[in-house]
Amino acid sequence: MQLEAIRLSHFRNYQDASLSFPEGVTILAGENAQGKTNLLEAIFLLTGGRSWRAGKRGDLISFHQSQAQIQAKVFSRQREFRMDLTLPRTGKLQSIVNGVKQKRQSDLSEVFRCVLFSPEDLYLIREGPAARRRFLDTALCQLRPRYALALGEYNKLLEHKAKILRMQEENPSLLAVLPDFTRRMAECGAAVIRYRAFFAEKLAREAYQIQQTISGCGEELLAEYQTVSTVKDPKASEEAIEGWLLEHAESHEKAELAAGQCLTGPHKDDLLLTVNGSAARGFASQGQTRTAALALKFAEREIFKDDQGEYPVMLLDDVLSELDSRRQEYLIGKTGGGQVIITCCERTQRLRQLQGAAFLVEGGTIAPLNQ
Repeated sequence: MQLEAIRLSHFRNYQDASLSFPEGVTILAGENAQGKTNLLEAIFLLTGGRSWRAGKRGDLISFHQSQAQIQAKVFSRQREFRMDLTLPRTGKLQSIVNGVKQKRQSDLSEVFRCVLFSPEDLYLIREGPAARRRFLDTALCQLRPRYALALGEYNKLLEHKAKILRMQEENPSLLAVLPDFTRRMAECGAAVIRYRAFFAEKLAREAYQIQQTISGCGEELLAEYQTVSTVKDPKASEEAIEGWLLEHAESHEKAELAAGQCLTGPHKDDLLLTVNGSAARGFASQGQTRTAALALKFAEREIFKDDQGEYPVMLLDDVLSELDSRRQEYLIGKTGGGQVIITCCERTQRLRQLQGAAFLVEGGTIAPLNQ
């Protein structure tokens, strides 16, 4: 998979900028707050119209502009694709691929996929379950468009059910539709759980090997998917999982009414991580935490490769400055076998080791960098 070119119009601090990418490694160098991460964000949006940074779409659009636009040329599945995303300040995001308007943003992931590793991911291990659910969801929404649809519907149902529970005293008649929401949530939730379980199993296997390689001292990283307690086998049929979810929901019905919130479902899931037998969240050292985050991301990349037959584009945002020399050397060594786009502030020795094309990003402009 290859991102060949991109053009940004009124996106963040880019008024009109374009860049052609060579094969292999591309380095985006420059000082902080010049637009390096903004460019990676635009690339990531091509996978499904989602940003990992912006709280609202308006944050992506330049000041005093009504919309932003991202145009890209991608080589994937042995053919060329032209992608055009229009991000209006109000209304729906519009995506066009080879002249055809896409019905769902999740369809973009069938054309372009990437794996992102940012400084925030170095703290993935330390945060609560929500951070690890986002990690699973981001990967699976690209790999499986049906997962994106099931997750999207589940989240909407969850929002509506939570609203009903909060409003039960002032509008008790709404409780009549509560069982309908619970049943449909169980249907969508079953699909979400099953996809997560199979992905987590592959992730655990790959990450275990990578952690040992990076650490150089046989550190054991184990990842175990945790979901609703009544789900006896998260890889069972969706019908079976749905029944287990309904069983758990029924047993928590009174508690949910009393609490005024949803207490059961895959929105509570977690990926339990341990390093050498101890919970990574509470006991991993700083080095182990960074290594584990790196292992999870490169494991995700390998899963994409095995599933699709080609590496996704790897986006590495300001990662070198956060890693010690050993981990930097490992990361540099792993950039082969696919397209990698790296942002960093360094311009000398490390850039030469990466042996890629380099560009200077400064104030929303992009120009070749003389290393």
